[in-house]
This record gives sequence, C-alpha cells and structure tokens, in this order.
Amino acid sequence: MPWWFIAPAIAIYLFIVVVPSVRGGFFSFTDWNGLGDDWSFVGFQNFADVFSDRAARAALLNTIVLAVVATVVQNAIGLALALGLNSVVKSRYVLRVVFFAPVVLTPLVAGYVWSYLLSPNGAVNEALRAVGLGGLAQDWLGDPRFALGSIIVAIVWQFSGYSMVIFLAGLQAIPDEIMEASIIDGAGPWRRFWSVILPLLNGALVINVMLSLIGGLKQFDQVVAMTGGGPGTATETISTLIFKNAFALGEYPFSVALAVVMTVLIAGLAAVQYRLTSRKAS
Repeated sequence: MPWWFIAPAIAIYLFIVVVPSVRGGFFSFTDWNGLGDDWSFVGFQNFADVFSDRAARAALLNTIVLAVVATVVQNAIGLALALGLNSVVKSRYVLRVVFFAPVVLTPLVAGYVWSYLLSPNGAVNEALRAVGLGGLAQDWLGDPRFALGSIIVAIVWQFSGYSMVIFLAGLQAIPDEIMEASIIDGAGPWRRFWSVILPLLNGALVINVMLSLIGGLKQFDQVVAMTGGGPGTATETISTLIFKNAFALGEYPFSVALAVVMTVLIAGLAAVQYRLTSRKAS
C-alpha cells in the first residue's frame, strides 16, 4: 500500500528527469541535429571532440577550480558564522536573518548586483578610491586574473548563510552535557572545537560539502550574469558552454556529450566526497 502514495511522485520524476536524461545520453553517441528525426551513430566521436576542444578543457578546469575553492571558503565562513551566532549574544537572531538574507535572492539577481558592484566605476572601486586606495581598483570582471575569483566571491557571499544554518542545526544538536564535561576536564576553546565540536559536526559537514560542491560544479547563473563566460574563456564553465553550444551554435551532439561529462564528473566527485566524509562521520 505505501507504494501507491509515492507512485505519482515517482511517475513525475521519471517523466521529467530520468527519461530526458537517458535520451540525452543516447543522443550523445549520435550526430542528431536537435530538430529532425535523422541521426546516425558516431560512437565516442562527440566525447573525443569535447576533450580535444580548448574551450571545453578550459571550462572543465574553471568548473573544478570554482567548485573546490567556493566549497572550502563557503563552508569555512559558514562554520565561523555558526560558531559565533550559537551563543547568548542578544542580537544573534537578527544577525542570523541578516547573514541568511542573501540566500533568498535568486542567483541571477545576485550576479547582476555583483556585476554592478565590481564594474570599473562600481561601488567597490569607488570605495577604494574614496579611502585613498585607488591603486587597488581593478576591472574585476574584465581582467582574466580576477574574473573567476570575483565570481567565487559572489557565490560565497550568497551561500555562506545557507551553510551557516546547517551548521547551526548541527551545533544545537550537540548535548550540553558533552560540552560541560569537556569544560570540567579543562579543555580550552580550541581543544573543545577540534576534539568535541568538529567531530560531532561531521553529519552537517557531509551535507554542506556535498551541496556546495554539487552547486559549484553546475554553476551557471552567476557566471552568465557577471561575465557571460568571459573575458575569453577565463570564467567559462561546463554549464555555460553547454548553453552556448546548444542554443547559440546549434552543436547539439557536442553539448549533450559535454552534459554527460558534467554529470559523470558531479556524480564521481560527490560519491568520493560522501564516502570520505561519511566514513569520518560514522
């Protein structure tokens, strides 16, 4: 009987997610043009084109760098915020709302906000000039040296509050008796953090790292809003390259093969990360 209750959800999931994914994987081995019914098998030619294409290799590297760096920084800041707000500070509830507020923005809107802030005459450069640091003003989104880092800053700013909430839930689940026992045993703040708090937060850490890593690997919105993948291929990601090849250039077999590569990459890294962190959590 319970299966009858979840059958509608399973049917919708199969129709919207599973069937299109399987069809996409099938067409990655063909020369289908995306419109008609004419196609023929080309084997792994599309995948060979992906790994021989300079833009695709650059997008793959950018995607990995963005995902890894954003995951580390976002979770470090989220954990620091959670530790600071899991206290008896009177304004902690207001501060929680303030730090979580960016999460409710759509990534596209957040990207446009940051593209304005980081423009050559934007608020960031104007603030630097106002305090006498005009020499540090840069074309943050137009210079290949700073463009990818600027996008990472925007992502971390928006989603650190999300990681904070998950870490807060983990901190509040730690029994007070354990903390009191560690204090009685003479453990200082750092010893309590490394030996008591951090091990008991492994469950929250597993969830946070997996969500932020997957989100970084399929990053699209902020990149489109802030740089469009430029300058050149400095901020091109797999998702933006799939979009451009499919809808701007009409290279459907190439874009589908690239999507399959991204899916395998996400699944592989997520599985490795989950296996490593969940083992520590257990």
